[in-house]
Amino acid sequence: MKISRLRYRLLISVAIFSAVCLLGVIGYVILGWKLIDAVYMVVITIFGVGYGEVEPVDQTSERIFTILLIICGNSAAIYVVGEVVRTLTGGEIVKALGDMQESKKVEEISHHTIICGWGRIGQVLSAELAQAGHRFIIVDVDKERIADAHARGYLVVEGSATDEDTLVRAGINRADVLATVLPQDTLNVFITLTARNLNPLVRIIARGEQPATEKKLRQAGANEVILPATIGALRIAHSITKPSLTDFIGGKEGIGGADFHHLGLEIHELSLNQQGHLEGWTIGEIQRAAEGKLMVLAIRKPGGEILRKDLDTLALEKGDSLVVMAHPGKLPDFLVREVTDTEIV
Repeated sequence: MKISRLRYRLLISVAIFSAVCLLGVIGYVILGWKLIDAVYMVVITIFGVGYGEVEPVDQTSERIFTILLIICGNSAAIYVVGEVVRTLTGGEIVKALGDMQESKKVEEISHHTIICGWGRIGQVLSAELAQAGHRFIIVDVDKERIADAHARGYLVVEGSATDEDTLVRAGINRADVLATVLPQDTLNVFITLTARNLNPLVRIIARGEQPATEKKLRQAGANEVILPATIGALRIAHSITKPSLTDFIGGKEGIGGADFHHLGLEIHELSLNQQGHLEGWTIGEIQRAAEGKLMVLAIRKPGGEILRKDLDTLALEKGDSLVVMAHPGKLPDFLVREVTDTEIV
C-alpha cells in the first residue's frame, strides 16, 4: 500500500468524523436545543465524558437520535484513530515489506555480478550490465546512492563491502564476478582479499587509481586490475597521435563499440572443455587447422592473465580460453566440439 493512499484514507476518516459531529449538532438544534448546548451534548456524547445533559432527554425522538449519535460518533472516532496509527506506521511497514521482497530476490539470484561502490564508474557499469540483461547486485553504504539505485530498479545491498556479512548477503558464494570500483585503493585491496577468502572461484575485477596498487590487488586475489586513469590517458594520447584509428576502433560506432556485426565479425571466448583434446596444441597449429576462418587475439589463463604477444608458439594448457575473431557462424567444427563458446561481441 502506498503512503499517499494511507494519507488519503486518513483524510476521508477525518471528514467522516467531522460530518457526524456536524450532523449531531444540527440534529439537536432541530430538536429545539440551543447551538452551544447542542455542541456540548455532541462532545460529551461522542467522547464518553459522562457529564449530565444540559437539557432533559425524555422524548423518544431525542433518545433515538442520541443512540444513533453514540453509535456513529464512536465508530467514526475509532476509524480516525485507526487511520492515524496506520499512517504513522504505514511508511515503516511499506519499507519493511519492500526490504523483505528485495532480500528474497537477492537470496534467489545466482551467477551474478556484485558491484562494490556505486559512484561514477559503478553507475556506468550497472547501466551497461542492465542494458545487456546481465544480473547484478550493488553494494554501497551511501543512502542517497542507494535510493537512486532503488529508483532505477536495481537490486541493492546496503552496507560496507569490506564487511564479510555484507558480501555474504550479496551472494558472494553464488556470484560469478565481483567488481570493486571504489575510488580508494586501500578499500579495493581489502574487499578483494575478503571476497577471495569467501569464494576462491569468483572472478574479481578491481579498480586501481595508482599503478603501484596493481601488484597489491593481484596479490590480494584480483583476476584483473583496471586502471581508469591510465586507460583514459592512453586513449587521449591515441586520439592525438592516431585520430583516424581511434575513431575507427574506439568510437561508439567503431569496432571497439557494439557494432562488430556491422563489419560481419564476432569476437568469442572459447573455453577448453575439461576432457578436450586441444591441450598441447599451439596457436599456430589451431589457426592453420582453421584454414583462415578465425584469428586468435589472446589467451586467457585460468588465473585471469591475458596473453597477447608471441602467440603462435604458445601451447594451450588446461583451463585456458581463446579470444578469437571470426565471421558469424563460421567457427571450425573441430573447435566447436572441443570448447565452450561465449560470444563477447
